[in-house]
Amino acid sequence: MTETALSAMLRRNYLLTPWPWRSLLYLLTTPVAALVAFPLAVPLIPALALIATMTRDRTPDPGVLLVLLFLFIGFYAAGAPLLALPLAHVERYRLRLIRTAPVRSGHRTPPETGPWSWLVTRYAEAATWRSALYGTLLAAVAPFATGLALLWTGMAAAMVVAPFLVSEEEPVTIVFGEVSTSSGAVPYALVGLVLLAGTPYVLGGIAGLHGLAAAALLNDPPSDGHLHTELREVSRSRARLVDGFEAERRRIERDLHDGAQQRLVSLTLQLGLAKLDVPDDSPAAASVAKAHEEAKALMAELRDLIAGIHPQVLTDLGLPAALRELADRTGMPVTVRSDLGERPAAHVESTAYFVVAEALTNAVRHGDAGQAWVRVFREHGLLIIEVTDDGQGGADPDAGSGLTGLADRSAVAGGRMLLSSPAGGPTVVRVELPWIRASRDEVAS
Repeated sequence: MTETALSAMLRRNYLLTPWPWRSLLYLLTTPVAALVAFPLAVPLIPALALIATMTRDRTPDPGVLLVLLFLFIGFYAAGAPLLALPLAHVERYRLRLIRTAPVRSGHRTPPETGPWSWLVTRYAEAATWRSALYGTLLAAVAPFATGLALLWTGMAAAMVVAPFLVSEEEPVTIVFGEVSTSSGAVPYALVGLVLLAGTPYVLGGIAGLHGLAAAALLNDPPSDGHLHTELREVSRSRARLVDGFEAERRRIERDLHDGAQQRLVSLTLQLGLAKLDVPDDSPAAASVAKAHEEAKALMAELRDLIAGIHPQVLTDLGLPAALRELADRTGMPVTVRSDLGERPAAHVESTAYFVVAEALTNAVRHGDAGQAWVRVFREHGLLIIEVTDDGQGGADPDAGSGLTGLADRSAVAGGRMLLSSPAGGPTVVRVELPWIRASRDEVAS
């Protein structure tokens, strides 16, 4: 995140940070930069003369107006870029005093080598004329802003030391009043202390506003191509995250299935054998039987947990078979219709499965549904998942019913969720995902 002198002022420890001193250094070097930029303001003289002529004479000579206007445009167009380009280059470095992020140049590399090609390219760029406008404002406005900051600081310092400079023989003028005694200068000193305490904020505010204007004119605005490139990179990185997340889910599911579950099955079998070996009237019989039942219950819970992470049937047999198994475990009649023809990519298949699982869970827990219908099909390059239930309807994504997470999961896969749930039902959840065909490796696995 870019931090500037303005944003740093919002921090509680602003006075203890280097930002006030960086702002002061920036303002102290501004008059030097304004002096270098002063020639950019010279073409304004014909414009000022034009204004003076119009003020003095209500009906100025059109010929004079035309000449003055052409002089202004000609001087400015011919000379402004030659000085603005190196000035803008230096100003981008100077902005680092009050801005953490660098300011990028908007100039492009000339297509051909040679001074004339370079000059023609620079004169045709919008960045050049933004730099010229900045230089003009720097020469015309910046000295006044810097002078205001220095005047504030000097006035506050003078008021603070006023009681030590006053004598009855030589009265001292402080701001707008004259003081002849030290006691009379004390109120001014107190006000000066307040002003002096606010000086770092004044310096930061003026320097920050200057930097804000400079960054707006000297920074390279993101082009459409640049935005498209960033958007593609974000999409690719999101796809990589989704793939990595799915791979991690599969690894956890495999580790639990091949490790913990197998050991738990072995433990259950051993407890079953121990139960047979222990006489029924033995004191240990009840404990062994209870441990056996607990192990079987734990194995069932672990099986459900593994299925919730990533069901093995989804990997082995595909989405239709996984949805039919899910329908059998839902606890209400669910009709599944599937028309895919071929398997989609693993992450699309996994997203579709968990969309149906979440929708059916919502129908049972929140919709009081007695029956549901699941339809999965392809249409216009999309994988369409529709889950309909005969519940009470009125589903609200803001009510924490899991629909928000379902929509987020669909969006991560590049799709979208549509919801229809009038009061009284039925509720229809429709999710559209981009159809991506499974790779050969995924089909082979």
